[in-house]
Amino acid sequence: MIRYRKILELDHDKISLRGIAASTGNSRPKVTEIIERAKNKGLVCPLEEEMTDQWIEEFLFPEKTMEGSGRQPLDFDYIHKELAKPNVTLSLLHHEYEAECRANQKIPYSYRSFARHYSNYADKYKATLRIRRKLGEIMEVDWAGSTTFILDRDTGEKLKAYVFVATLPCSQLSYAEATLSMDLHSWITAHNHAFKYFDGVTQIIVPDNLKTGVTKHTSKELILNPTYREMADYYNTVVMPARVRSPKDKGNVEGAVGVISTWIIAALRNTQSFSIDELNEEVWMKLEEFNQRPFTRKKGCRLAAFEEEEKFALSPLPITPYKMSKWNTVKVRPDYHVSIESMFYSVPYEYINREVEVRLTDDLVEVYFNHMRIASHKRLYGKFGQLSSIHDHMPDNHKLFVDQTPDAAIEWAESVGPSTLNVVQYILDASQTEKLAVQSIFSLKKSERRYSKYEIERACKMIISMTKRPTVKGIQTILKNNKKNDAEQELKRKTEINKNSYGFTRGAAYYGGKQNDK
Repeated sequence: MIRYRKILELDHDKISLRGIAASTGNSRPKVTEIIERAKNKGLVCPLEEEMTDQWIEEFLFPEKTMEGSGRQPLDFDYIHKELAKPNVTLSLLHHEYEAECRANQKIPYSYRSFARHYSNYADKYKATLRIRRKLGEIMEVDWAGSTTFILDRDTGEKLKAYVFVATLPCSQLSYAEATLSMDLHSWITAHNHAFKYFDGVTQIIVPDNLKTGVTKHTSKELILNPTYREMADYYNTVVMPARVRSPKDKGNVEGAVGVISTWIIAALRNTQSFSIDELNEEVWMKLEEFNQRPFTRKKGCRLAAFEEEEKFALSPLPITPYKMSKWNTVKVRPDYHVSIESMFYSVPYEYINREVEVRLTDDLVEVYFNHMRIASHKRLYGKFGQLSSIHDHMPDNHKLFVDQTPDAAIEWAESVGPSTLNVVQYILDASQTEKLAVQSIFSLKKSERRYSKYEIERACKMIISMTKRPTVKGIQTILKNNKKNDAEQELKRKTEINKNSYGFTRGAAYYGGKQNDK
């Protein structure tokens, strides 16, 4: 057998190709080929004890072990590289391999042998096995079964802390974070931090059927928590919860949870932290150690496998992380407002007594009906019972009531004429109660339904000439009298026109009769 180990060690010692060839009894082209293959596959000195000549030959020339079968050798590096591409499967590559064998009149391996040889190769020499896993496809998430704790500085009491775990099945890279609660806010925040740690987003998120993320999951129906669904949409990913009572659906995170429980949670059992931030600093230090621990059966570690083989396949992160929102289902009150945390926000009055969904963020309140936004308000803080009402949400009679203000009264009077403005200004100044004065003015404004602005202005001008204390009732009386007088004058004018209108009468002589002249 060729002395592969000796060749690589002599090359590491800077011995020339001629010297290596003379020392090992191999030709210079063969020595050059071995050194080049070792460099391309990352096999560098110093070599480990288990890397014997046979081990190195199988690693550098895996096709040699299959030459005796008489079948077309497999290009494992090509297969491993192609499997990283979207939608490429081992069955597709085997189909292409068979087609190539038929074209070259070679004997192909069966699919079963093809998959077995690749599995042995990848399991031994590669950090990732791509028969069942796709790069950047899945992130599995769960809460660790074991808990840790922090100490209360004042009482010395141990406060329970829960550990969130996220794992990429292909490279086995994991993320962990301690929280004081397993509520929705902690769940979403941990996802944000996991995406930031991985510096990318997977195509699919596989959680357990936790109430914080999944509202209902049956064979026929899947209902996600609205906030969790919104977060997935923001990151352009899909949530596919594991089937109920099917731990194999997220076996990698289950395994990672067990390992992290040992290497992080158990390792921190004697560490005292007085805040969740201090605890997470310790957790992340242990996490780095965990992700950089060498694999036991292959070269490399989780972090190296991720950096070299999986990171490129993740989707890029958005510019800003997802901003937490909260969803509530409420009923619209008879006053066309919804009550949110003792604050009241208006919606169009047509939705009274309807159930609507309310989305809350730190700055905004949005109201949805059948997935359509019907109202949006700036979120209120401070004193309870504050109102945020939008004019367009009110029915017409409420709009009239709300519009009855002194400013609105003056604005209307200016649009009619100077005499009307004088009357309105006098009523506002003379009245002891502003509300009564405004009501009186707007009762005059309703006269526009029967009288023109010209008629109102004329009546105001007349009443100013009659008295220094004009009243709305007096103006309304003048309007009626003016209307009546105008109608009488119009009738009289028409009657006079009819009287003055006459024709020429022809005498009897015109018709052949005799005219009686006296």
